[in-house]
Amino acid sequence: MTMETPDMTTGIPDMMIKKEAASFRHELKHLISPAEDMLLADRLGRLFEKDSHAGPDGTYRVNSLYFDTPDDRALKQKLSGADRREKFRLRYYGERPEYLKIEKKIKKGGLCSKRSARLTYEQAKRLLDGDAAFLLESGDALLIELYSKMKGELLRPRTIVSYEREAYIFAPGNVRVTLDRNISTYTSPAVFLNLPAGRLEPEPGGTVLEVKYDAFLPDIVRMAVQVPDRKTGAFSKYAVCRRYD
Repeated sequence: MTMETPDMTTGIPDMMIKKEAASFRHELKHLISPAEDMLLADRLGRLFEKDSHAGPDGTYRVNSLYFDTPDDRALKQKLSGADRREKFRLRYYGERPEYLKIEKKIKKGGLCSKRSARLTYEQAKRLLDGDAAFLLESGDALLIELYSKMKGELLRPRTIVSYEREAYIFAPGNVRVTLDRNISTYTSPAVFLNLPAGRLEPEPGGTVLEVKYDAFLPDIVRMAVQVPDRKTGAFSKYAVCRRYD
């Protein structure tokens, strides 16, 4: 007879926890100017298919609420360029929180992976109100991990990051190219499920170009995203929005 080993963090047997395997992808980020944004948007639109979830204008809004510890571990890992780091966030798309999910983003050796789990509006509200008990009862490995870190590391909702996204896809290489504009934040995480009109913009006029792909980046994409004098280097929307703390 085989005994099921309990998870050392929660004490719940592994067979009772729904687990999701992590797959890692390449992720490149660059901050570009409005002129470069205009050039790229025109070029990408001629070459690639737009994301099917976009609205009539080809864009959609992304709203994320990032978690961090009292000593800002996630922020410090990002700023120090730690080889392995992770961030938890609560996310929804558009103006209304009709489809909510918890995501854990992992960075390891230049590669990125993302795991996610659905939440209802009521569950998200409970989480913002400080009631995390349902996470432990969910049977989902990601939600149980979040519960464990909220209890053990005092992980808490910290900063809202909101922006408009224009996304393009290319099947070979499973490529996704995004242009993220009008990055904004708010003074309190409590407003996340009902964002007010007044936003703070820590990077006015800047657009973040992101290129995500699996094992290889096709030459057509590599050439399409090239712009002269591009500002290279990692860019973190979360770190930028923490300027208002």
